Amino acid sequence: MKWDIKDVESWGWQKHPIGATIPEGGNADYYKTGGWRTQRPVWDEKKCTDCLLCWINCPDSSVRVAGEKFANFDYDHCKGCGICAKICTPKAIAMRDEGGEE
Repeated sequence: MKWDIKDVESWGWQKHPIGATIPEGGNADYYKTGGWRTQRPVWDEKKCTDCLLCWINCPDSSVRVAGEKFANFDYDHCKGCGICAKICTPKAIAMRDEGGEE
């Protein structure tokens, strides 16, 4: 269930949940948060050893895995923090400017 906030500007203090309660779990998929990213991770299949350290360390769960191997990045939610590239021992992930050539 997605929150109905179309009239949020007119809400008084009475309508806002106390302590910013989140009434449902798993709603982050509804909100694409990667739009303000300035750099994006780019994967080099030839260098990758599928150690999945990128997946373990990604704070946004933006590294996708299939069959116990790297599959792709979820750019809708990736913030471009670069942790995946920093942790990648074989240097299979590089950060590139958003909108640049890959």
